[in-house]
Amino acid sequence: MSKEKRFVETWRKLEKGVADVAALLDISMKEEDASLAGEIGEETEKLTRQVEQLEMQVMLRGEYDARNAILTLSAGVGGTEAQDWAQMLLRMYLRLAERWGYKSEVLDTNPGEEAGIKSAVVAIAGEYAYGYLHSEHGVHRLVRLSPFDADHARHTSFAMVEVMPEAEKDVDVKINPDDLKMEAYRSSGAGGQNVQKVSTAVRITHIPTGIVVTQQSERSQLQNKEIALRLLQSKLLEIELAKKAEERARLKGEHVEAGWGNQIRSYVIHPYKMVKDHRTGYETSNAQAVLDGELDEFIYAYLRHRLGGES
Repeated sequence: MSKEKRFVETWRKLEKGVADVAALLDISMKEEDASLAGEIGEETEKLTRQVEQLEMQVMLRGEYDARNAILTLSAGVGGTEAQDWAQMLLRMYLRLAERWGYKSEVLDTNPGEEAGIKSAVVAIAGEYAYGYLHSEHGVHRLVRLSPFDADHARHTSFAMVEVMPEAEKDVDVKINPDDLKMEAYRSSGAGGQNVQKVSTAVRITHIPTGIVVTQQSERSQLQNKEIALRLLQSKLLEIELAKKAEERARLKGEHVEAGWGNQIRSYVIHPYKMVKDHRTGYETSNAQAVLDGELDEFIYAYLRHRLGGES
């Protein structure tokens, strides 16, 4: 089914959903049956979320917005604290993908020494996954009482989230095999005795840019090589997008933040509970819901802010 047909079908399903809720409401009012109120409320809330998501899809008009997304999470300075925070973020995005009906696949993880992860790469597949999740690109800051500190002192941790559109093989980026340096080595992670004894992990260096990608989560060297090349293509595509963004900003006289820079969002669990996006000002006191993947309002607020600024 084409994207256009799916779009029309989605709106028709919404139209039917609204008609069904209106019929329930009519029955409830005519028969003065309050027992339907809960069902009407749930269906209305679900339809509202679907309409908001479709509203954003209409506004997403970037060349790669409809693509799948690849997220790279990296713990910042702070040892175990930051590594635990990176793992919390990974869980948050996996829960978000589950809530939205997207398919998620953890492509690689680099575990921390005591807890958490030093880094992880996750692919999230679904319509407009990149368009929505691009809002998560940047530094995320956590303030909480440390579960790893005997004194339970308050700690601030940072983690970086990078979001790339998934590249289409040999379409977006063409890679010259002569530009690649490939190395095989033994995996340092879990995966069974075969992984530990045989050099199944792969490290690929793109010589012209110096980009290095590693992959060790799969049992075979061939599988790890395929995933590593997939990641490399997306990283090279992201570089091209960044160059275009910098050029547009230069022509407009705007400043573009690079690297870690300032945090885009703060998650405070102590001394009070709040999650605030510093770009849009949107905030909520329900920090646990956000960490459980309820990021919809943050994403929508960012898209309205960004797209409003482009118009």
